[in-house]
Parts: sequence; C-alpha cells; structure tokens
Amino acid sequence: MTTVDDIMEILAEHASSSTKKTLMTHGAREPFFGVKVGDMKKILKTIKIKKDHTLSLGLYATGNSDAMYLGMLIADEKKMSKQELWQWAREAYWYMLSEYAVPWIAAETPYGQELGLEWIDAPEENIQCAGWSALSNWLTLRPNSELDQALYLGLLERVKRDLHSAPNFVKRAMNMFIISLGSQIPELRAACIAVAESLGKIEVIIAGTSCKTPDAVEYIAKIESMGRIGKKKKMARC
Repeated sequence: MTTVDDIMEILAEHASSSTKKTLMTHGAREPFFGVKVGDMKKILKTIKIKKDHTLSLGLYATGNSDAMYLGMLIADEKKMSKQELWQWAREAYWYMLSEYAVPWIAAETPYGQELGLEWIDAPEENIQCAGWSALSNWLTLRPNSELDQALYLGLLERVKRDLHSAPNFVKRAMNMFIISLGSQIPELRAACIAVAESLGKIEVIIAGTSCKTPDAVEYIAKIESMGRIGKKKKMARC
C-alpha cells in the first residue's frame, strides 16, 4: 500500500531546481520540491494509482505544493465532502492551487456550483479565486439544459460591476469566468463580449513575470473559430 511518505520520497527524487525557481516567482513557497506536472502524471502511472481518497487528503494536508497538486490528481470526486473541499480552498495559498487544483476537483463534484457561489462571497482572495474558477469549470462540465441562465447572467453583471475593484488574482478568475460563460452558453455569448469590451484591459500583477491576462473578446472569438462553443469536457482536472 502506497503511503504519503512513499509519495513524498518519490516527489523528492523528481525535484527540479529550475522548476522550483519558476514556481516561487509565481507564488509557491517552501516546503516544496519543484516537480513538473508532467512528471507527477508519470509518477502516478508508474505506481498505478488513479484515485485514492485517503491518500489524496493526506498529500494535501502536507502543505507541500507538489504533494497538494498531486493529491488533487488522485482525488475521488465521489467521496470528497463539502467540508473537505472548504478546507482545501482555505489552504490553497497560491494560484496553482486556488485557481486550478481545488476548483477543478470541486467542479467535478455534485456541489461544485454550490461551493462556487459560497466561495465567491468569502473575504479571502484565494477562496474567491477558487469560487470563480469552480463556476467556470462547472459550466464546461454540465449540459446547458441544466444551467440556470438567469443565475449566470446575474453573475456576469456582478463581474462587470466588481472586477476592477476586486483583489489582484480575483480579477483574473473573473475574466476567465467571462470567457467560460461566453464560450459555453451561446445565448449569453453576446452579453459576455459586451461586458468584456466595457471592462477594457485587465491588469493582473504577478511580480517578476511577464504573464498577461487573456483578452476575453479575442479568446471567445478563437474558441468560436475552432467550432468549440458549447463544447463540454468529461473532467476539469488536468
């Protein structure tokens, strides 16, 4: 039986100083090894683990960013509780966790939308990010017939009203929500483009990097040109 200690030893063997340096620039902090996501997936194939609820919780609880991300990869969405996901959201201290890992698995659970709506009202920046990202991913996983357009139109208006006064990384999560909504619900595409145009350029500061926030109008147009408007995914995590 593979344990948390076993995984930590394997992660340490795949440490990359250059990856660690890059991730620290983006917000990761000690303790972590700097393991590439691609290497994490190779590790899981080697040890033949797909989903393991107990192990995923143990890995996330280490506070090691690499272990936390890998824990998400093996999380069992059918066993994750709301309480456990709330705990994960609180501990998601940088955007690889708050905008990707935690909202991905949350969106795969039956209460992803419910959690997203709760999280966007939290006072903490990281939890707000997880909320908007969870809602964005929920849109990509559920049939449009199950989505409440009035609810999402109201959220779009909230983004229009609050984005420029929102905390730094919440701006990016809100922008991605516009993109997700506009590319998933055809009936709201025009409204999303109108909001994006009214907001203009969105600046998200990531110290020491040249990362740019995607232009929502251009991004939605690109998705449309690829014939992927309304195209759903089987899972959010990757």
